[in-house]
Amino acid sequence: MDDEFRTLTERVRASLTTPQETAAHASLLALVRQGTPAAREQLARILVAPEQPLWARETAAFVLGSAGDRRAFETLVLLLNYREPARCATAARVLARLGDPRTARAAAALATNPLRTAYSLHPIRLLVELRAPESVPALVAALERQLAARDRHWAIARACVEGLGAIGDERAIPALTAAARHIRLSAAASAALARITGEGAVTGGGAPEPAGRAGPAESVGEARVP
Repeated sequence: MDDEFRTLTERVRASLTTPQETAAHASLLALVRQGTPAAREQLARILVAPEQPLWARETAAFVLGSAGDRRAFETLVLLLNYREPARCATAARVLARLGDPRTARAAAALATNPLRTAYSLHPIRLLVELRAPESVPALVAALERQLAARDRHWAIARACVEGLGAIGDERAIPALTAAARHIRLSAAASAALARITGEGAVTGGGAPEPAGRAGPAESVGEARVP
């Protein structure tokens, strides 16, 4: 947690642009260092107080969530699906530690929201880590939506494929079989199927996908298949 908090602190500090923000951040860190029940109450108030900067809410949620305080849950879920990957990744790690029973349901809702597909990588990874009852149905639904879409987010589809393989649930076999027909997913889907069925992976049999716009979550530099 110390290394993670140091990384968060450095990231926030690098984003500050005014002396007032720098001073406010220093005051917040001093509050965190107190580590008292009264300090935690003040951090909890930051989460719901109006006009608080996002970096202050993120810092407060990180500290409270890491301590098992479920008042951080709503802010962490907001950050889990944020447009900045670093914030998403940090929120996912804290949510996994928090152990709130609402986490899997919230992650599933974010992973399957078609309006937020480009930002769903970390909710998907969190579902895989949680191994919750919601995990496999949500991952299958997200993968099937990508397979049916005209403009696919290949990185998101691949994360679903790899996650389903890691979980190893037989309910994923039909979706993974369909994914294996796509060149960009063939190797990962075949490997996932092999983990579930115990049979050897077969790669390279995928059919080419039609040309289309690459999704915003696609890995940088990935070649388009005509």
